[in-house]
Amino acid sequence: MFYIVLALLVLAGLAALFVRMDARRLATVMRYLPPVLLTGIGLVLTLAGRAGMAFGLFGLAAVLFGRARARSSSTVSPNQTSTVRTAALEMELDLDTGEMNGLVLAGRFEGRQLDDMSEEELVSLYGELMQDAESRQVLEAYLDRRIPTWRDSFDAHADDGLGAAPASGPMSEQEAYEILGLPTGASEAEIREAHRRLMKRVHPDTGGSVFLATRINEAKDVLLRRH
Repeated sequence: MFYIVLALLVLAGLAALFVRMDARRLATVMRYLPPVLLTGIGLVLTLAGRAGMAFGLFGLAAVLFGRARARSSSTVSPNQTSTVRTAALEMELDLDTGEMNGLVLAGRFEGRQLDDMSEEELVSLYGELMQDAESRQVLEAYLDRRIPTWRDSFDAHADDGLGAAPASGPMSEQEAYEILGLPTGASEAEIREAHRRLMKRVHPDTGGSVFLATRINEAKDVLLRRH
């Protein structure tokens, strides 16, 4: 009778806890709940003198716990972004939604967010970047998503800058982490997963940007060399 009452109290406490949790924490708890419950049941069985059954539950709990940890380590946190910087722009790509936005770092529109600029202002900014191949290609990737027909205003330059721009120098590890949207010291599995997700967003075969795809591939290579 004591064990039944104890189990009911635990279930009631868990239910109250779940009600207060946000979706992200609840998902994490649900991954670890089965092995925790199995471990608890195993402890109860051990106290009840049924160690043989308890050891079987402990083994199953260990397997489930390992799977939960693997899933957690390969899951990209919400609101994570990939950041690419050039001489004139700092561009961010949301890993969950695929939305892009950027900050102008130099020129007449310095300090402006691309999302806050009109189509005419963006076209004017593109004209200012004629001598900055990297910045132009980053801006092209943004314009292709926001204004698919923007190239009609630049027929004379429609074929310019569509290849990968020459790198301004060797990519640092910190820059590579920012491009892949990863914390410093990320594991090889996390690097490969972030690369895979980003390439789905920006691959040229799906209407993405050659320049961004090149930078993402370079970031992956830089970090994998560390492993």
